[in-house]
Amino acid sequence: MTVVIVERARASLRGQLTRWMLELHAGVFVGTLSARVRDEIWKLVVERLGEGSAILVYTAQNEQGFAFRSAGKGSRALFDIDGLTLVGRPSGE
Repeated sequence: MTVVIVERARASLRGQLTRWMLELHAGVFVGTLSARVRDEIWKLVVERLGEGSAILVYTAQNEQGFAFRSAGKGSRALFDIDGLTLVGRPSGE
């Protein structure tokens, strides 16, 4: 399973994502994609993101069962520390 979450994305990018995935909630796309299609979609997202932000989460053979990629400046900071994914929030939230 693959999940793409976009914030402040152009409508055209969201439209491109709906060709391959379902938009379950505004900016949240889910689908079952091959690794090649997933990588091509991520390239498209990064190229067309503009001032927005995006996170890609996909199934992986590791302890947590998933891996991620991020682009742009989002509302959360994602960290990979020794194979463990952690999420940080700015102080004051």
